[in-house]
Amino acid sequence: MNHPADNERLLTDVLADASPAGFRQALLGETLRLARRRRQLRQTQRALTTLAVLAVAGILAWRGFSPRPAVRELLSASCPIVHSRPLDAAAIVTTQPLLPGQITSTVAGTHIVTIVTTSGGFRVIDDDELLALAASRPVALVRHSPHEAELIFVNPEDQNGFPVN
Repeated sequence: MNHPADNERLLTDVLADASPAGFRQALLGETLRLARRRRQLRQTQRALTTLAVLAVAGILAWRGFSPRPAVRELLSASCPIVHSRPLDAAAIVTTQPLLPGQITSTVAGTHIVTIVTTSGGFRVIDDDELLALAASRPVALVRHSPHEAELIFVNPEDQNGFPVN
């Protein structure tokens, strides 16, 4: 805890010129020493930066002017070199379409099969004639559409056929 007497003494020391004579001289000397130290650090930093830039420039210049082996020497050391040249016109194969007289066939004659469909081999019967064929057996005629019908045998043994009288 601060005592009021200490605060007043501090305030009088700050505001009054009653500080010791050597204090002011020591404060000025310390300030000058710190300023010199900062200046020396800045100078040292500039010198080191300049040396670093010169070193990088020297390395780049040394690598740029150093003799390099020729590309041909590198290639010949790693693999053999192959030389190529274009083919003669007589060595190039070309194709041409054959004329109609030049086309020959080695296959024997071909057989063309034709099928003639005529409607004279059978006769279409109507529903009454179909039901008359199964006169003695129970059957049903079911229409699915105007042009589609199904004949259903009621006895399962009639599915395989039965004798017609």
